[in-house]
Amino acid sequence: MWLGLKLQHEPHWHTYWKNPGDSGLPTRLEWTLPPGVQLGPIDWPVPHRLRVGPLVNYGFEGELLLPVALSLPADWRGDSLEVSLRADWLVCKEECIPDGGDFRIRLPAQGALAAHRAAFEASWAQRPQAVAGAQAEARHQPAPAGAASAPVDDGHGPRAAPLDPGALALRIEGLPAGLQGRPIELYSEVEALIDHAAEPALRWTGGVLEAAWPLSPQRSSSPASLPVVLRVLPGPAGGEALLLRVEAALSGLPPVEAVELPPALQAALAGGAATPPPAEPVALSLALLLGALLGGAILNLMPCVFPVLSLKALALAQHGEDRRALVGGGLAYTAGVILSFLLLAGALLALRAAGEQLGWGFQLQSPAFIAGMAVLFTLIGLNLAGVFEIGGLLPAGLGGLRARHPRVDDALSGVLAVAVASPCTAPFMGAALGAAVALPTAQALLVFAMLGLGMALPYLLLSALPGLAKRLPRPGLWMVRFKVLMAFPMFATVVWLGWVLGLQTGVEGLVGLLGVLLALAFAAWAWATPWAGGLGRTVWRGLGLLLLAASLGWAWPGWQAGAGQGAALTAAAQPAVSADWQPWSAEKVVAARAAGQPVFVDFTAAWCVTCQYNKRTVLADAEVLAAMDGKRVLKLRADWTMRDAAITAELGRLGRSGVPVYVFFPGRAEAQPQLLSELPSREEVLQAVAAL
Repeated sequence: MWLGLKLQHEPHWHTYWKNPGDSGLPTRLEWTLPPGVQLGPIDWPVPHRLRVGPLVNYGFEGELLLPVALSLPADWRGDSLEVSLRADWLVCKEECIPDGGDFRIRLPAQGALAAHRAAFEASWAQRPQAVAGAQAEARHQPAPAGAASAPVDDGHGPRAAPLDPGALALRIEGLPAGLQGRPIELYSEVEALIDHAAEPALRWTGGVLEAAWPLSPQRSSSPASLPVVLRVLPGPAGGEALLLRVEAALSGLPPVEAVELPPALQAALAGGAATPPPAEPVALSLALLLGALLGGAILNLMPCVFPVLSLKALALAQHGEDRRALVGGGLAYTAGVILSFLLLAGALLALRAAGEQLGWGFQLQSPAFIAGMAVLFTLIGLNLAGVFEIGGLLPAGLGGLRARHPRVDDALSGVLAVAVASPCTAPFMGAALGAAVALPTAQALLVFAMLGLGMALPYLLLSALPGLAKRLPRPGLWMVRFKVLMAFPMFATVVWLGWVLGLQTGVEGLVGLLGVLLALAFAAWAWATPWAGGLGRTVWRGLGLLLLAASLGWAWPGWQAGAGQGAALTAAAQPAVSADWQPWSAEKVVAARAAGQPVFVDFTAAWCVTCQYNKRTVLADAEVLAAMDGKRVLKLRADWTMRDAAITAELGRLGRSGVPVYVFFPGRAEAQPQLLSELPSREEVLQAVAAL
């Protein structure tokens, strides 16, 4: 019987043949079979030529079926046959996206399997036939070799003289009569041999077709035989289109010359671009701890932390001149911040020890976490706007507990501050984070604790020092208006989180979040409204919870599926960011430096507010871009919005574990990369460009 993988391409997208041509990758199938069951290779249909600029690829558009012959042992017994397949393909338009899937099919032993026969017949109709003319039943068997030979033309002798010197001289005998004068396309099944973009020179000598087929300047193979597919098109007088296949024995093929590659490129091809060199040993030092403390303090100036700082300003004003409340709130907030840093750091270190390629801010690479943060900030915004009071929603016991222990609120605000601040990396903080992940666990946790202390330090000093506390405004009516005003930064944060979720999961994930937030607002209103009757209150509150549960059930699958979709969306969206920027890859960096071209890499993420600010200011500055163009700098953007092991590994090689990171790679492969600050100024970038 026959199995097949069917691909339905979107318009103008394509996948590749067994020989993809000048670029691309063929579709790969890996089967999991019961004992004794065997599967043959893909029975490839004939591709089409796909011209991309100066290159020519071979591939397929529209609907494609890749058939594979399956055979069972004679003694096989069973009620059904289960076969699993792992398929991987590269789908391309202007950009290319690696894709794939896991499939499973259960075939009944006693059932009919002819439902898709028409699709297989259509695929077999596009399969080349043997030149010798195979019988009808032979279409399910490998085509026999045709009568062909392909010595390389050296430009000498009467036969070779009219052909291009140095080309592959292909002679094909035994072709069907009546083909002379008809257009013929040739396809080599062997990669890295023929110059695919060059049209072969064809001529007929009697009934023999001769072709001068230019060899590829980058030829890297010397096969003993050359399978060739011929697509014979209708001629001026008409005629049926034919798909033929011959296999030519090669003789006289010159050996492949060894090419001496630059050391950096050799290291990349050998895996050096994927495997970081051993890191220099890192030791805990006072300078590292002070850098962590300073970086944590500067983190309060990052845009992503502003909404939480507004809450702390409101809390300071509420405490007024109550020294005990001020100091207690400051200590509780500090404890919440430090504990949150330690918990995040512990999870990060544990997952990295288990083999996960993660960095600082890894939780924001999860669409479900992003959605949860949006829900939390919506609740905070509704509370500040006066839609509900938290104490009114809690049971009496919990409400009383909250009233008796107000420091819990201060500690939770510290937890919230870290949750929002974790996407950001402040100056001095990047080096501290990069060093921390290379330290022993206890020392690494000490560095993260210093980061937390630095972040909480300004608020702690403000609440503990009497001189500073006296400068705080006194409580009054202005606080009511200020509280409502602070709802709008919360809602602005929700807009930002929705944008990030949309990039990760697409429109469906974003619409699902909006539906959940709408249901959440209705539920908060229903629970907070004082209803006259007990039954009416129960109905409205129950309806609010029901709508909230239904919206979560509707949105959750889209958030869970976001990882795979987000990777494809990010890969497709990166080339469209700007004509000046290209998607990052380690191979591009190595190849450019091997050619003497400097490289600038912007390590960024949609959930990093600092990254977005820098992208729209310094990195979009006309003078900065002009200076880079003057030095022929290759500008690459490494988008870390979704988890990407290659980007994580590259950040580790640079001694960083979070974004933003900006780095110049000089055109000399032996020169060291230059790291810029997390908030680079225009002058800093221009000086770095001038030094290249």
